Amino acid sequence: MREKWSSRSAFILAAIGSAVGLGNAWRFPGLAAKYGGGAFLFVYLIAMLVIGIPLLMMEISVARYTRQGAPGSMRALNKKTEGIGWLAVSNGIGISIYYAAVFAWVILMFVMSYKFMGMTGNTKAASGLWAETIKTSGTTTDFDTISWPVVGCLIAAWALCYLCIRNGTTTVGKVVKYTVSLPVICLLIMAIRGIIMPGSMEGLSKLFIPDWTALADSNLWVDAIGQVFYSLSTSMAIMFAYGSFLDKESNIVIDTIIISFSDMFISILAGVVMFTTMAGVGMLDSMSASGIATAFIIYPQAIVQISGSPVFNMIFAFIFYFCLITLAIDSLFSIIEGISTAVSDKFKLNKKKTTLIICIVEGVVSLIYVTGAGLAVLDIVDYFINSYALIITGILEMIAAGWFFKTSKILDELNRNTGKFKMPFWWFIPSIKFISPIVLAGLFIWNIYTLFTGENHGIYGAKDNYALWANIVFGWGIVVLILCSGLIVKLIVKLKSKHGYEEDSRTWDDFKES
Repeated sequence: MREKWSSRSAFILAAIGSAVGLGNAWRFPGLAAKYGGGAFLFVYLIAMLVIGIPLLMMEISVARYTRQGAPGSMRALNKKTEGIGWLAVSNGIGISIYYAAVFAWVILMFVMSYKFMGMTGNTKAASGLWAETIKTSGTTTDFDTISWPVVGCLIAAWALCYLCIRNGTTTVGKVVKYTVSLPVICLLIMAIRGIIMPGSMEGLSKLFIPDWTALADSNLWVDAIGQVFYSLSTSMAIMFAYGSFLDKESNIVIDTIIISFSDMFISILAGVVMFTTMAGVGMLDSMSASGIATAFIIYPQAIVQISGSPVFNMIFAFIFYFCLITLAIDSLFSIIEGISTAVSDKFKLNKKKTTLIICIVEGVVSLIYVTGAGLAVLDIVDYFINSYALIITGILEMIAAGWFFKTSKILDELNRNTGKFKMPFWWFIPSIKFISPIVLAGLFIWNIYTLFTGENHGIYGAKDNYALWANIVFGWGIVVLILCSGLIVKLIVKLKSKHGYEEDSRTWDDFKES
């Protein structure tokens, strides 16, 4: 029998926990700072309404109807589109492997936060603490150097991930009560501290008062749309898995809007923390769109200048990195849940054992990120998956739902338990069939254009001296592997069929109401 969420709140909190991650805490504020504050928020809201919410609703509603993970849900729309679901699963695999490394860095900084007590006013020491400990060389060739503290933190990251999802919705439902509420509490504490700092109003003004001239910058639109697309955890199998555990009586329309705007609220709250704190220490112009640089290099400089009390600064550091831990753990175990659900559904495997094996295998692979080349490799993998593989998956998902299936059936399923507030035809159908695929295709083309023009000349990270072979292996190679994932699964199914395995080939009309 299919597992179910213990309550509506368990699903909503789990989905919020998945959507709200490290990108909300560090990338969102950096992009807002880069693109005129309120102007970026304005475009972000439009993208949320036009692209984010309809796509999120589509994934959850199809999964609730079929009670299947990403591949089974996509197969229900059309037998030929199951492979798109495996693209989403493969995206999750690639992302979770490097996300665990970032989680390990956060754990490391949390453990080392006591060192900030001896760094009051010493911004140079604070900015170098992380880089010196992880032993990064910034190159794509230094695989000999290993940071053993990071190895220990990486093992802890994977262990925590497995413990949170070992019993599926049962443990996830219990964990998210704390891992979703605690970061909000931490952010509120840090926001209050930031607001009472001298100069904080300058930071709030920069965050909320729009610089409308920034709307003329095409990069603003690209980054705002990308932030929505990546932040809501679509196209990586998570929401299909979570939707498949929903009760048939759930109200997806209202729940999705709650999830989406909670994601936006926490992003803005993180923005308040960053802008007020950085303004309070005179570093408002130092904010970076790079999340890693912000969290591990720039923000530590602000921490040691927050007050003249070494103890207070240390406590503030502990709170900040504890907040990041709670944000990271939700996102990591949600991705693994999406992968595990898809694999166990397809091959009729024990879910708990499947989850354990996935954590162990991915844990071993993630060791590449504890080497001196780890940061550079992570940068390359992150760029190529997010800029190409995820976007391709999103486009194909919407083409499958909008053109290879009767989209009105999805809308009917979506509105099944709604009251007066229903998802209107004019909002959902045009977004799925036309607006979202066209906009995402434009985003994909823009990414290709920027890679092959200017100083990059087709090599991502050229200015950082990233090697061409590293782009091919860790960039294009991984994208090709993701795109071939459906064919790989077909080959596995063919081999297993010789030993009595029977593939589930049900489509939409084969799933009976329960």
